[in-house]
Amino acid sequence: MSRKSLLITGASAGIGAACARLAATRGYDLVLTYNSDRAGAEAVARQTRAAGAETTLHQLDVAEPDAIAALFADIAHLDGLINNAGIVAPSARLTEMDHARLRRMFDVNVIGAMLVAKEAVLRMGKGGVIVNVSSAAARLGSGNQYVDYAASKAAIDTFTKGLSDEMAGDGIRVISVRPGIIDTGIHAKGGEPDRADRLAPAVPMRRKGDAAEVAQAVLWLLSDHASYVTGTTLDVTGGR
Repeated sequence: MSRKSLLITGASAGIGAACARLAATRGYDLVLTYNSDRAGAEAVARQTRAAGAETTLHQLDVAEPDAIAALFADIAHLDGLINNAGIVAPSARLTEMDHARLRRMFDVNVIGAMLVAKEAVLRMGKGGVIVNVSSAAARLGSGNQYVDYAASKAAIDTFTKGLSDEMAGDGIRVISVRPGIIDTGIHAKGGEPDRADRLAPAVPMRRKGDAAEVAQAVLWLLSDHASYVTGTTLDVTGGR
């Protein structure tokens, strides 16, 4: 049986990398993108190739439309997309945020994700799956922390519903996954490397999550086992 093709953005670490490793064992050939961490992406690619997946790497800043166009110039067909690339900025109140920060946040987390999804849809034909990686912040708001990040992820949830309605007749399912407190490097990028450990006691399950747990949910949504699931969000939050 031929392997399916899957694009994962932001695959050099964290949730994207975990999804790539699991997808390689589930019959997918992979196109993986990274922005700055080439070494991390190459390490992931070695693992996915060892698991049997044909894997190609592309450097991509999703805030650059020309870079997105260049990526998709080399992609003729896709069965799936994990729209994972995203950023967070250091904790701050809205009154401390400037236009440059807000613009970058939405260029990457919202506009970039929408443009990647657009190009993916054009290569799926009559069938495919898009999983957008959102965040529990979309419904929690993240006041005094990352209201810009939370707002960008809320936009992704709304986009997920709208695109799913547009594409359902073409057999393309669109879902978003909202991770909660997951032990990845994104907390350090936001200036709080200990954030997952610090907040874990407040999670109803009394622990932080692991990127591999999110990947299991994402790969289920990509699979035929979720064939009647579209236009919704799945929380992977330990009950938070």
